[in-house]
Amino acid sequence: MEPQPEVLNFVKAMASAERLRVIGALARGRATQTEIAEQLHLPIRDVFQHLSFLVHVDVVHERDGVYELNEKAIESLARGQLKDSRPQYEEQPEDVRKVLRAYLNADGTLRQVPLETKKLLVILNFIVDVFAFDATYTEKEVNTILRRFNPDTAALRRYLVDHGLMARESDGSKYWRVKKEMLP
Repeated sequence: MEPQPEVLNFVKAMASAERLRVIGALARGRATQTEIAEQLHLPIRDVFQHLSFLVHVDVVHERDGVYELNEKAIESLARGQLKDSRPQYEEQPEDVRKVLRAYLNADGTLRQVPLETKKLLVILNFIVDVFAFDATYTEKEVNTILRRFNPDTAALRRYLVDHGLMARESDGSKYWRVKKEMLP
């Protein structure tokens, strides 16, 4: 099967460490090329070249000199790449695998949120594994990550916090993963 040109361009865009840094800067919010260059301590001409390529492959949009990520294109390409793969949860106990198979699509997206608390916790524990313990996330970053599973990011965020898997500042400015104490 021949790879699609969009996928090849996407892979090329992600193959450069500096382009990934530019994407990371834009993940925090819209910015001009000067702001990105200052933030990343890169020469402006390098930032210009990276942004030009990212615009060309439709990973970034530009309007009036302000750049922003094209999150829909990135999500679409990622979903396309994952559509034939199965989520990796074979090491899990059978009862957990059964819940995951029942509520997850082949690409790892959530078909529906379980109503039963026990099943919901299985799904939330699966989802929370994408968050690092030693990192803090903005609400926008959490939403971007959770959107990979389900478009209702507000509900997933609330469930993760309410069930003690993640914590947040009272104003919602920072989120982080909570380490659970292991019971004897």
